[in-house]
Order: sequence, then C-alpha cells, then structure tokens
Amino acid sequence: MIVYEVNIKVLEAVADDYRAWLGDHMRELLTLPGFVSAEVLIVEPEVATPEHQEIVVHYRMDSHHALIQYLRDHAPRMRAKVGERFAGQFEIHRRVLAPLVEMLPV
Repeated sequence: MIVYEVNIKVLEAVADDYRAWLGDHMRELLTLPGFVSAEVLIVEPEVATPEHQEIVVHYRMDSHHALIQYLRDHAPRMRAKVGERFAGQFEIHRRVLAPLVEMLPV
C-alpha cells in the first residue's frame, strides 16, 4: 500500500466551496482502480495565515502500479476539473509516500 499525498493551499475566500467540491472529487477518485481510501486533514499552522487554508489529502492506493495507471489514464482529466473551477485560487503539491516500517502498540 502507498499513500498519494496532495497538499493544497486554497484562498480562505473560496475554502468552503473548495472543500465541498473536494468531497465530490474524492468520491469520484475512490471509484477508480487501485484507490482504497482517502482522508482529509486540515493543517493547523504554528502561525495563523487568515488569507489561506491548508488541506492535506491522503489517498491510500493498493500499489505503485495503480498510481502509475492513475497518473497516466485519469490524472490529467481530474486535475483539469479543479483548474477550471478554482483557477488562480489554490496551489497544489503532490508526493508519494511508501511504507518503511509500521509499529503497533504492544
């Protein structure tokens, strides 16, 4: 399992609308092959930035191969949707996290 992480910095003026859109976007992604689950996190900054809100989405995928297929076959279309709706009102950075060690309480 891998985590496809999407870091979003969105203008506060459109943050509510963005989060509503994001829920629909995530549900659509979860219908695609390889997507297992998704989690949305709000960043609590050390210093408040009232003009922006930071959101992190973790998509859990069943394999790196599934991510490669998503990036090739679906990502351009999915990314275009957010660009059309919120052009100039957000920044997105993505990264892939692969498990190294998992520890559970004894």
